[in-house]
Amino acid sequence: MTGDEPMTGPQRSYLDTLARETGEELPGDLTKAEASQHIDRLQGVTGRGRESDG
Repeated sequence: MTGDEPMTGPQRSYLDTLARETGEELPGDLTKAEASQHIDRLQGVTGRGRESDG
């Protein structure tokens, strides 16, 4: 897997949720790798995806 494939349905769904929470708009034609990068970044903004809040 190179990450050049189109993002998956679950990635799109999760990105839609994160984008809605942050007020961002993201293109619908991201690759798996690009989607993963946006997910990581937006999780940092929203606090989602953390194992614990300390």
